[in-house]
Amino acid sequence: MAADSPLAKLRNIGIMAHIDAGKTTTTERILFYTGRSYKMGEVHEGTAVMDWMEQEQERGITITSAATTCEWHDHKINIIDTPGHVDFTIEVERSLRVLDGSIAIFCAVGGVEPQSETVWRQADHYRVPRIAFVNKMDRIGADFWNCVEMMKDRLGANPLPVQIPVGSEAGFRGVIDLITEKMLVFDEESKGLQYTEEDIPEEFTEESSAVRMTLLEKLADFDEEVMEKYLEEQPISADVIYRAIRNATLKLQLVPVLCGSAFKNKGVQPLLDAVIAYLPSPLEVPPVEGLNSKDEVETRKASESEKFCGLAFKIVSDPFVGNLTFVRVYSGILKVGSQVYNPVKRKKEKIGRILKMHANKREEAQSISTGDIGALVGLRFTTTGDTLCQSGDSIRLETMDFPEPVISIAIEPKSKADEEKLSESLVKIEKEDPSFHVKTDEDTGQTIISGMGELHLEVIVDRLVREFKVAANIGKPQVAYKESIEAAAKAEGKFEHLTAGKQQYGHVWLELEPAKRGSGFTFESRITSEQVPSQFLEAIERGVKDSLDSGPLIGFPLVDLHVALVDGSYHEEDSTEMAFGVAATMAMRKGAAEASPVLLEPIMDLEVIVPDDYLGEVMNDLNSKRAKINGVESRGNYQVVKAQVPLAEMFGYSTDLRSATQGRATFTMRYSSYDRVPENKAEAIIHRIRGI
Repeated sequence: MAADSPLAKLRNIGIMAHIDAGKTTTTERILFYTGRSYKMGEVHEGTAVMDWMEQEQERGITITSAATTCEWHDHKINIIDTPGHVDFTIEVERSLRVLDGSIAIFCAVGGVEPQSETVWRQADHYRVPRIAFVNKMDRIGADFWNCVEMMKDRLGANPLPVQIPVGSEAGFRGVIDLITEKMLVFDEESKGLQYTEEDIPEEFTEESSAVRMTLLEKLADFDEEVMEKYLEEQPISADVIYRAIRNATLKLQLVPVLCGSAFKNKGVQPLLDAVIAYLPSPLEVPPVEGLNSKDEVETRKASESEKFCGLAFKIVSDPFVGNLTFVRVYSGILKVGSQVYNPVKRKKEKIGRILKMHANKREEAQSISTGDIGALVGLRFTTTGDTLCQSGDSIRLETMDFPEPVISIAIEPKSKADEEKLSESLVKIEKEDPSFHVKTDEDTGQTIISGMGELHLEVIVDRLVREFKVAANIGKPQVAYKESIEAAAKAEGKFEHLTAGKQQYGHVWLELEPAKRGSGFTFESRITSEQVPSQFLEAIERGVKDSLDSGPLIGFPLVDLHVALVDGSYHEEDSTEMAFGVAATMAMRKGAAEASPVLLEPIMDLEVIVPDDYLGEVMNDLNSKRAKINGVESRGNYQVVKAQVPLAEMFGYSTDLRSATQGRATFTMRYSSYDRVPENKAEAIIHRIRGI
């Protein structure tokens, strides 16, 4: 396909970063400079276009990933602004799944922060080429080179500065483009709309020449033409450098690094130029792969002449049109009125309306084609991660992995009238957000909602009140404990029963063994068909799996164990699948109770940034919370404490930390793994939950 084809001039990019690195502010500037917005929104004023939810405007953070489209130098750019808060990591995950390239934004003061590491790993997983933008160069403590070093150390990245800052903090004046060897100065009166290219000031020529030389040396490792010219000391044109950087970026060998201050309107247009220069079009990413109905691998090229294939990566409950399903089209064209097939749910879907989204504003469209991102109205069966394809086709694209919730609270309607409305609203939110779960506690009849953190659940309760107009009472947060076993055990399950005039018979012996922490559950059969015929094996495995929902201690899910079917017997006449399923469940319950059951709790990775004066108090407090301190490193006048700490000890930590440090310390926390609860603590938890 020709280089000037519409697809070659399309970029699907995401903006990802740690909370408060300036993602949304940068996006607002992009929309302003590309003419998509006539005025700049500000996060701190609650007027940012991309933060359209009331909760986002109040808290000054991004919660949902918002999609928009803009144009720059004859190129169309679809942008998804993703959240930075770890509680909404699912939003980043599903956005990266469908993007071709990404801008990673780093704060020049904080450098590479914990959530930056998380989203970087997610981008590595999906092999997304990226460019980096070191933002907030005007802030006190800004350090461009420290940020570049942290990218190497913490992310294992290979950063390639293509710009360097002129001054920093209050003296930040502009940037030097190392490729064109010009200084870019941004006009403050026009809010940065105009900028001029000037010669590099004398005091910066030595530094810029040295950094440019390093850039060429690095590029020579990845590009033969650059290497030849570099070794022969010939001048290397800007076009050759751009091409070499682009190729290395697309192969994930390099990450071009730019800098600026989005808030002060400096450095955003060169960032847009870099998106076009270095990030891929849909034609430059590998053809998408999936499995057909025979589980054979099939590919779809990025072409409108191919069969239609797209991925539903996000569901939004819209008060005006019902469910909106965001779809990335990988091949073919999707038209209004056409019928598509969902091979995951094995259902047909009718395309009633197609919308192009600009944050929460929408434009009607008659079709969306290869490379496009659009929203479909009224799909009945499709959920997040499902594939949509042409009728008669059956390709299933790789789905997404969603994290398990780690925190739960009980929720109930304030009045009887709200009861039905509450359950309907929770079902809608659960469909939107795969990291949010709703269940009914069988013992108490309470509705329990689970999510990724306190903020996650707080925002959901807030949405219930504002969006869905449901008033609800909530209980105290509860940790999502799990159970496991620490010893091997062998148990028998025998089911002999007369039901509906028919004798039922099933008999099994199971062996349970503990497995590595985090490995989940595995099942194997070690018996012959003489002992138990193979047609009953599936029912036995199903019976074992059903019993994993409730462990022997206090009924939390049972994880990290291996179960083997080692013996059993059957009757020609009386044995049924149901009988073997029940026998397996009986054996599991007995075996788990005898296999030294233990309680597991979620452990969180914690990073606290604290002024030197308060380090002692913060450390003492963490030690009292059963924290395992992994290290303390210095960052200017601050200390960065890294620790692992049980989630159960961390409720209300933000309030404690604020009062202990006069509001000067900050922390981030993300789920790490499950680990055993110490025995004395486990006993207290078991007694409390059993109500003893």
